[in-house]
Amino acid sequence: MFAYLRSVWAEPRPVRAAARLWWDWALVAVLLLVAVLETVLRPELNSRIGSLVVAAVLLPLLLLRRSRPLLAVAVAFGVAAVASLVFRGEPELNVTVFMVLFPFSLFRWGSGREAVLGLAIMLGKVGLSVVLGFISVSEAVGGSAVLGTACAIGAAVRYRGRARARELEQVKLLERERLARDLHDTVAHHVSAMAIRAQAGLATAASRPEAATEALGLIESEASRALAEMRTMVRALRHNESADLAPSPTVADVALLASRGTPGPEVDVRIDGAVDDLPKSVGTAIYRLTQESVTNARRHARHATRIEVSVVVGGSSVHLRVSDDGDARGPAVRGHGLIGMMERAHLLGGSCEAGPNPERGWTVTAVLPLTGARG
Repeated sequence: MFAYLRSVWAEPRPVRAAARLWWDWALVAVLLLVAVLETVLRPELNSRIGSLVVAAVLLPLLLLRRSRPLLAVAVAFGVAAVASLVFRGEPELNVTVFMVLFPFSLFRWGSGREAVLGLAIMLGKVGLSVVLGFISVSEAVGGSAVLGTACAIGAAVRYRGRARARELEQVKLLERERLARDLHDTVAHHVSAMAIRAQAGLATAASRPEAATEALGLIESEASRALAEMRTMVRALRHNESADLAPSPTVADVALLASRGTPGPEVDVRIDGAVDDLPKSVGTAIYRLTQESVTNARRHARHATRIEVSVVVGGSSVHLRVSDDGDARGPAVRGHGLIGMMERAHLLGGSCEAGPNPERGWTVTAVLPLTGARG
């Protein structure tokens, strides 16, 4: 039990604290307008000016509820307690229901220590109101239930966000592992080529001395390319597991994704430029990105009849575009497949984006540098 309490007390804040957003200011402005209207339109209020002043003091605290949740709770419930003593009762404006956002934000964005202290402040305020006779015991129980619900929702959102972050990190690590395996095959290809060149040079050195020089030049070229691929692999590799030795696909294999006369949308592939000289890491990445994009289009593009794949090799980069003509799917949602695609492109120093077309369909675009490594 004590170990659990210590773990709660030592719970840190979420790594990514939300910044103040524009709709926080809009919320404050709207609630202030509502408070003014309620003050004017409710004739039964005992203290109009006092109630409006309390609301006006509490509303700006909404701007601090993410960055300083404990401060916002302490000031908000402290002001509410002082107002209860001054006006001999609880705040009368219904708009003050926004105070449930403070316990929610405390358990969503605060540390464990802040949550415990903030909860003590809130319960102390409720207990003070009961002792002074401002609210009944049943009202105190109901109010505590509301505060507890807000805290529970905040904690649930907090831990759901943490689980989502771990899930996305696992997707990224899996994509790094796949890329590392592809690059392992690439480096093995270069090393094998160097070994063959060296053996050929040694075999012909006696009859053709210049063959040794030619072999050394070819070995140097292969070694340079292997080192570039190795640098990329070192950046991508995150696990110490053995690599898969299956052959890695290339840009030429993208043509195999084309389909005509088969069930589902027709896949049309167009490849422009010299693909034979591409680094294998780039070629494999283009194939993987294309494969994932076509799979997603077949799975999610409703009423699609055609999927167009375009691979264009330029002077310094390779451009990929996969587009379908299905029904609009709304704004881009970063599912696991898309996150993995973006991670692979990023590891190779490129970019990958996806989104709906202006009229129909969905388009994935990717740009990878020919170097195949980040600078």
